[in-house]
Amino acid sequence: MKKRSTLGLALAASLSVPAAYAADQTVTLYEARADGPGPSVGTVRILETPYGLALYPQLSGLPQGAHGFHFHENGSCAPSTGPTGNVIPAGGAGGHLDPKGSKHHGEPWGDGHLGDLPPLYVMADGQATNPVLAPRIMKLSEVAGRALMIHVGGDNHSDHPAALGGGGARLACALVGS
Repeated sequence: MKKRSTLGLALAASLSVPAAYAADQTVTLYEARADGPGPSVGTVRILETPYGLALYPQLSGLPQGAHGFHFHENGSCAPSTGPTGNVIPAGGAGGHLDPKGSKHHGEPWGDGHLGDLPPLYVMADGQATNPVLAPRIMKLSEVAGRALMIHVGGDNHSDHPAALGGGGARLACALVGS
């Protein structure tokens, strides 16, 4: 019989549907479009746990596969204009949340941007319901007034071979309340 680690059991317990915690917020994600936020793709419930923020998605209508998932620095899902005059859907969210100035993309448990999260997995039916743990973000107040973003592509948690993990364009965005 294999022994289960205490940390493994604690992680599993933190990702099961918990009772009320000190802070609990549900945010609505909207399609990121050049003309402003589009229709809702669902919600993500964000909870404080002893192991970091747990994010419980209830999303639908998304492309199948792994998607970059991040907290961004600004509390805006509005489009912005890029350096070449192109419109960036949800560009108002700015870059990945990086309050310590690491200036590089990394693993959710590593030393990169604080906003770097594990990837969001979308099933063949377009639904995402698997919880995600943000182990370096302990309080909802650390992301209050920020944006939560889903990117079109996956995330390799590095700046190579593609910048910011290769997630690419912004697919959906939510505002995290204060």
